[in-house]
Formats: sequence, C-alpha cells, structure tokens
Amino acid sequence: MSDTLKGVVINLNTYGATIRLEGGELATASASDVAEHRDQYQRSLFARKRLAFEVRQDGRRCSVSLAPQIRDDELEEHIAAYLKSTQEWEPADVMPAAERHFLQKKRRAAYFAAKQHP
Repeated sequence: MSDTLKGVVINLNTYGATIRLEGGELATASASDVAEHRDQYQRSLFARKRLAFEVRQDGRRCSVSLAPQIRDDELEEHIAAYLKSTQEWEPADVMPAAERHFLQKKRRAAYFAAKQHP
C-alpha cells in the first residue's frame, strides 16, 4: 500500500536521499529514484521546496519515490492562447474587469475597516 504525501529533502548522498514528510516522519529515497529526478531533489534540498512523494512502509522506516508530476506543455500553450484571445473581449474605453474587481474589493475593505474603527 502506498500513500502520497508532501515532504522536503533534507539530505542527498550517494546512496539516495532522506526526506522529512509532512507529519515529521523521516523516509528514504533510493539512489535510482534520486538519479532519475536529481534536479527536483536538489531544488527541494536547497530551496526547501515541498515535493509530492509516494510513500511505502517497509518495516520500521518509510521509503519514498517521487510522485508523478502532471505537466502537459501542449495544454499550457492552448490555455495561454485562449486567455490571450479573450483579452480582445474587453472594451477598450473601460478599465479592465480585473482592475475594477480589485478596486471594488479595496473600497469594501476600507469601508469595513472604517466601520470597525470609528
């Protein structure tokens, strides 16, 4: 049985890696998994970036492997193209909707702040 948990790499060496999981438990990653995903393991070690790991309980200590990261560059390009095409839908003579929304929220926050501290 394997679960997926987030964790941070705290040590890299020739024999693999040591990971601190969300609950504070320590786990080990095999040297082969580290070699396959070395850049992600190093980024987690140096920048304390949390990664998703598949966790297996092997006796007293947990072992982990990097969980598959879902990334589809073609889908990202389609989404970017769609968002770019929708920019033309905004009327040119009016403030963009995102800015109008932000200003409304800012005014509402100022109103409630003034109401709480008269």
